[in-house]
Amino acid sequence: MTGKWVSGLSMLTALSVVGAMIKIPAIVGSVALDVFPALLAAVLFGAGAGALVGAFGHLLSALIGGFPLGPMHFLIAIEMAVLVWLFGRLYKKNKIVTSVVFIIGNAFVAPLPFIYLMNLGFYLGIVPSLLVGSIINTVIALVAIPRLSSLVKHGLPNRDVKQ
Repeated sequence: MTGKWVSGLSMLTALSVVGAMIKIPAIVGSVALDVFPALLAAVLFGAGAGALVGAFGHLLSALIGGFPLGPMHFLIAIEMAVLVWLFGRLYKKNKIVTSVVFIIGNAFVAPLPFIYLMNLGFYLGIVPSLLVGSIINTVIALVAIPRLSSLVKHGLPNRDVKQ
């Protein structure tokens, strides 16, 4: 594990915290722009790295929102890690299909357990916000990935101050 890798993941996790503060109106306060840094990490640093950023990003977003679903946010963090990992694994094969799979997975499949944990009304109430949030997060990631990939491949320029 190199210092640049750890620094990059730390930066993207911090960006998840910033995105977590930009909320999408929903019945639960944890729908936010916290996922796109995880999608960036999944493509730029690998699927596993993205999964870590995705899980931490969701937990931080939930914390900022007051953990409205309590310990169920840990289930959501696991779902987010799986979805981001899948995004990272499939991205280079077909960006559009991968994006659609992520959006459908995040907006419609991930909240399915809440039909049983909460009720159908909760599911129907949360899906529109998750859909909007998933689309926005994915579009931001799709725009940013090509612009940032050269920085990761070639490394950031060394700008040490000479004394």
